[in-house]
This record gives sequence, C-alpha cells and structure tokens, in this order.
Amino acid sequence: MMDVAHPTAGWEQLGERFYRKTQLYTQVFDLSLDLDNYIVVGAPYSGAIALYRDEDKLVAFQPTKTTKPSIDIYSCAGKRIQTIPWDKGSIKGLGWSEDEKLLVVTADGTVRCYYGLQTEFTQFSLGNGAEEVGVKSCRFYNHGLVALLANNSLISVSSYDEPRPKLLVTPPEGHVYSWSLIPPAYTNSRSVEVLLSINQTVYVSDASECEDRFLDIGPFSHIAVSPNGKFVALYTQDGKVHVIRSDFQERLSEHDSKSKIPPKYFEWCGNDAVVIAWEDEVHLVGPNGAVARFYYDNGRVHLLPDYDGVRIIANDTCDFLQKVPDVIDEVFRLGTDSPASVLLDAVEQLEMQSPKADDNIQLIRPHLVDAVDTCVNAAGQEFSHYWQKQLLRAASFGKSVLDIYNSDDFVDMCETLRVLNTVRFFEIGLPLSYEQYQRLTPSGLITRLLNRHEYLLALRIAGYLRLPTDKIYVHWATAKVKVGSDDDDTTCRKIVEKLSGKPGISFESIARAAYDEGRGRLATELLNHEPRAGRQVPLLLSMEEDELALDKAIESGDTDLVYFVLYQLRRKLPLATFFRVINSRPTATALVEASARVGDGDGYEDTALLKDLYYQDDRRLDGASVFVREALRQPESRTAADKLALAAKLLSDNSKENAFELGALKESTTLLHMQAAFERDLKDNFTGLSVNQTMFKLIRLGYNGKAKKIQSEFKVPERVAWWIRLQALVAKRDWNEIEEISRQRKSPIGWEPFYNQVLQAGNPRLAALFIPKCTGLEHGQTVTMYEKCGMRVKAAEEAVKIKDVESWTRLLEAAGRATNEGREIERIGMAVFKK
Repeated sequence: MMDVAHPTAGWEQLGERFYRKTQLYTQVFDLSLDLDNYIVVGAPYSGAIALYRDEDKLVAFQPTKTTKPSIDIYSCAGKRIQTIPWDKGSIKGLGWSEDEKLLVVTADGTVRCYYGLQTEFTQFSLGNGAEEVGVKSCRFYNHGLVALLANNSLISVSSYDEPRPKLLVTPPEGHVYSWSLIPPAYTNSRSVEVLLSINQTVYVSDASECEDRFLDIGPFSHIAVSPNGKFVALYTQDGKVHVIRSDFQERLSEHDSKSKIPPKYFEWCGNDAVVIAWEDEVHLVGPNGAVARFYYDNGRVHLLPDYDGVRIIANDTCDFLQKVPDVIDEVFRLGTDSPASVLLDAVEQLEMQSPKADDNIQLIRPHLVDAVDTCVNAAGQEFSHYWQKQLLRAASFGKSVLDIYNSDDFVDMCETLRVLNTVRFFEIGLPLSYEQYQRLTPSGLITRLLNRHEYLLALRIAGYLRLPTDKIYVHWATAKVKVGSDDDDTTCRKIVEKLSGKPGISFESIARAAYDEGRGRLATELLNHEPRAGRQVPLLLSMEEDELALDKAIESGDTDLVYFVLYQLRRKLPLATFFRVINSRPTATALVEASARVGDGDGYEDTALLKDLYYQDDRRLDGASVFVREALRQPESRTAADKLALAAKLLSDNSKENAFELGALKESTTLLHMQAAFERDLKDNFTGLSVNQTMFKLIRLGYNGKAKKIQSEFKVPERVAWWIRLQALVAKRDWNEIEEISRQRKSPIGWEPFYNQVLQAGNPRLAALFIPKCTGLEHGQTVTMYEKCGMRVKAAEEAVKIKDVESWTRLLEAAGRATNEGREIERIGMAVFKK
C-alpha cells in the first residue's frame, strides 16, 4: 500500500470542486512523429484518434518517410489501427460520429464517411453551392455536421446514414472569427443551432432564423459549447474568457488569461470548467475565474474533448482530465468523515487486524447501506486497480455486516470493472471512464472491439456479460472473406465449421460481403448454409443467379417470396427466356398463371401474358378460353365475333378433340353476327345477350318473325320458346296477344304458367281465363285460384262442385251474408248443402 499514491495526490482544487488528471498511457507516439504538424481529432467515448498532416505547416523532407498524404488512425495508447490513403485534395473538416465513423470533408463539399475503422466508405456531396464557393471549415456532433462555406452559407447534415444536406439561414456578411454549434438534442427548435462570432457580437443561426445576441465584447477567437448544451464559453482576442448561458440571458463568470498568444485549443471539461491549451501549457478555468495549470515538457499537446472530460494527447503521454466524481470526493477528500470513508478505513484496519475496524463499523451502522453503495459506485469511477479493489473490499466488508442487502449492484460493478480494466489495457487502448461506458453501452463496446478485429476478447466479454454473440461471428467471417488469403473452398469450410450450430447466424450478410469482394462462387456456397430463404433470394437475384433464386423460393413454400422472384425475373428477362425458366417448374407456372388471371387488381386479367404462356406451353384450349373471355368483355358485337374467330382458329388444328368447343364457338359467332345485324337494322343494343335473351328482347320489341328466326337457327326447343314468348308478352303487357293465345287448345308448357305470370303482372281477369284450361291440378286448387283472382262467387261454384263445405263457408264469411256477393254464394250453396 505504501507504494500506491493516494487518489488525492493528483487533485487540483478549482473553487469548491476538485479536478484530477489521470495518466492513461505513456510512450504513446514515436518521437519521430511530431504531433505539432498534425491535425488530431478523437472519437467520442475514448475512441480512436485520427491524424492528418496540417496542410498549413511546412515540414522538413525526410527520405525515409513517404510523402503521399494519408489519414492515420490510432488507439489512445498509440497503436496504429488503420492507414487510409488520401488523394481527394484539401481537407476542410475531419471529425467523428458517436458510433466511431470517420468523417472527411473536402474543399469542394465532398463528404466521405469511413465506417468500421476500415478503408471502406460511403460518399455524398453537400451541394447547395459548396462545390463552387468552397468549404471553409466544419463542426461535427453525434450524428451530424455543419459546414461553413466561404460566403458564410451554412449547410447542415443531420444523418450520415441518410444524408440530406440543407441550408440554414445565412448569417450577415463579415469575417467569421470563430464558430461552434449546439446539437439538435439540446435546442428548443430541435434544429442544430450555429453560433458565429462576427464583428463584436455573436449570431445564432438555425433552420428558420438568424438572431443577433447583441454582445459588445467581441470579436471572439474561440467559441465552445458545453456537452449538455446549456453553457457557452467565449475567448476574446485580448485573452479573456467569458462563460454565459446558451440562451445568452446571463453571464456566469469571467477570467483573464493574460495571454497575448491565442490558444491552440479551447474546450469544455465536462459541464463545469473550460480547458485552454497552448503549445505545452494547459489551463483549467472553473467558476468564478478559479484556475489550475498543467505543464508538459515534451512538445505540443492536443485536446480531445469527451462528454465527461478531456483527453490530453502528447507524444509521450495520454492523460484524462475530469472533475472528481462526487462519490470519489465523498470517499477520499482530505478531512472527510463520510460513512463511506469510514468504511474504507475500517477495511484497512481489518487488514491490519486492528480492533478499530469494529469500532468504525459501529460508528456508521445507521448509514452502512449508503456507505456500501457509495464505495461500490466509487470503485466504478476509479482507474487505479488498487483502489478499485480496496473500495470493493470495503463494500464487501460492509454488506457482510448487514442482515439484509441486495448485492446486485455490487455484482454488476465487479463485472463492469473487469470489462473496463480489460479494454483499458494498452494493447486494446479503450480507456473508457465509467460514465462513458454507461453511455456507450456494452453492445456499443462490442462493436468497437469488432472494428479493431479483437474477436476473441469480444467473445469473452459477450459471454461474460451474457450478450448475443452472432454479430461477433458474422463480423469475423466477413473480415475473413474480405482480407483472407485462403481459396474459396477453404474459406467456406472454415467459416461453416466455426459458425455451424451457432444461433442467429446470418450467412446472407457474409455471402453479400463475399459477392461485394468479387468472390461470387464463395457467396453462392455460403448462401447454401443460410436457413432463411427470405435472406437468400434477394442476394441470389443481385448475383444474377436467377434460377437458383427461384428454386430456393419454391423450396421455402413462401408464395409471396416466389411472387417476388417471378416479378423480378419478369422485369429483367426477355419473355421467351422467362417462360423457359418457369416451364420446368410447375409451381412457378401455376403462380404466374394465377397472377395473370387476377391482373393488377383492376378486375381484368393480363391477357397478353396468358396468351403467351399458353402458346409457349401449347395449351390451345386455355388460350382459346382467354379469347372467349375477351369477347365477353367487348362493347361491340363485331369485335367480339373477331375474338371468337381467333379462339376457333386456335382449336381448329385438333378439331376432333375440340369438336364441342368448336361447335359452341361457331354458334356464338353466328349469334354475334345476327345481333350485329339487329343492332344495325333496329337501332338497339343486343351486345352481350344470350340466345334466350335475344329472343326475349325481339318479342318484347314486337319482332316475332326475327325471334322465330333465332329459334330456328339455334334449334331452341318449343317449350323454351313458349316460356320466352310468355315472359316477353307479360313484360310488354300485351294482354290482347295473351288472350289470343288462351283460345288455343294446347300449350307445350301447360296453362298454369300463363295464369301465374298474368296474375303476378296484375291482370286477374285475364288470369282467370286460364283456370279452366289448367289440368292436373290438386283437389280444391281451382277454388284457391279463383279466390286469388278476386272471384269469390266463381270460387264458391267450384267449391260446390267438389262439395267442399269448408271452403264454401270460408268464402261466405269473407264476402259477408248481407252483401249481394254473399247472398249469391249462399244461394249457390244452399241448393246443395241443405241443413
């Protein structure tokens, strides 16, 4: 213990609060790499560092070093991760996204987004005049950027995944001394706000307006916005620091650095202090102008701001400057007597077997739970392994004394610290603070390890934290496909052996990577191991493996997927090739036919496709059916007849097998021709009517001779013809013609239909004429028939004839005995039914 420095040894007091500078790594960069000549930017959450040679500085020629420009990516420990060759001209913006994408903006407004810490990138243009005017500088936030053009125009990009560059309101003309931005998450307008120092004041520009904040203490050589967006720090050209609220309603503090040299960096350290850095000197300015100073002996330093502090990078060191966390302050502050500090002292006494350990526990027993919780939380905030262990021992000792204590937080902290200590190791170079780890999340940490190809460590951490591992295996396989030196068969075998049986593995994404690398055969082999056809098929289509994609879709049994493949093939293949592909696959043929029969949802089938399909497959009868259905939809008889003629032509080559169909087509064609003649002569529409309907219409129109011609031509049976004639005459109310028919002796359909039809048409008198002609009626039916015609006396006569007393009595009661009709009915009945 004597060799371990107390945590407070590196603290600097700043007003009422303390700040600490933790040395994360030493001997970071080679001394031959002069950081003074480089632009240095760091990714959030202790991420990677990008170095690009400052184009404004002259560098002595070194024969041993290449002169080709490049962007070098390092870890915080100085381990080179990647070198990106650069040939796109002057860089005006270099920054990182929250998920560790590297953004590079050139003078002509081209933006490259490098992902995965590799050389692959997506690219887009800022547009909006950036190419003509030129980009002056850029500022970046979590998932977006703002570019300042040479004419003071501002272009905002709110998402790198779906970039849609938009112009913000242009500030007034004038030299922009410095500028910064407030991310959308911290503004009332939910639009990014840009702060620009122009003349003596600051303008705030967003998507809808540009406002003057009416300051008179400018111009400002530096502007910095706190990580939470609440405060703005301004650095004047005469060396004064002003801290105000971001709404510019209140000035909070002022400090005079008394420096005539403008600083290299002006950043926030968390949300409570501002860091100012010159070449080898760093000032930390807190509330009320309190200052702490740090000096570096070996070259220029670079500041990399993070959410909860600032990383200080020099050739030989990487430090982390942050406000001392509250729990650390509570435990270690000199002179403190907090329960947590007493508990820590107790465990140290216990290690020395001193009886004072129990005295300390009894002293803080009422606050022991809080003391344990504080020690657990303080352990998470410590970078020193020794003090992490001491704090956890203290917490363990404290909770062992308690009767009831939930140890979940203790266990979680032990797991977290084990992970943090592992990734902070210089070989990995991710010196995450506890706060950064909470914001990054374990899943985000796994992603960063994958970007560094630390697969074994990622697997161990995922297993330790009980996280899914499928993403790790897929990333490993994808990298092996891209950079592996093995042949296709060996690569496929190794990947399948490693990934076989692992849950959630997507071979499709691995196969897609192989295809993108030009390894089509390997991609096809890998897809054979993808269990989900829905993931196989789209890639197979893009690989031009059309028939294999169709087979996979059919094997899946997913009709929608088969339809998707067929739709894609129909678009890209010539018709003959398309039919050749589906003809050997009955399922595909059936679905194409079904889809064509349904059409596009407008109620009409795709007749052209059906005709071609049936022709290719020599299905003449089905092809003729298409023409017939087309004929039925024609508005004119002539065009319908032409369609039927085409149908008959298709069937004529095999007339013996299709004799019935040919006969039906011949009759239909004849009917259409006759209907066309009727339409021409009678000036009425007969299109779409059947033979019976045509006869009906002709009789109703009074053209009985033409109706007879139809009957003769199509051999309509006499019974059917009588029925049609009866219905047509009733429909036209031709009572005279019907009465003439009633004088005939015989009817092929009998006389009862005449009675029913005429009675329903509202002519009971005429209907009654047919009652005596009806034969084969049931007993007493004539009584009912006359009664329906309103002839009670006649009905009574029929009742008397058949000696139906009950019907006679009912009729008498219905007519009424006092009426003439009643007396007549009574007279008829009394002659027969004497009491």
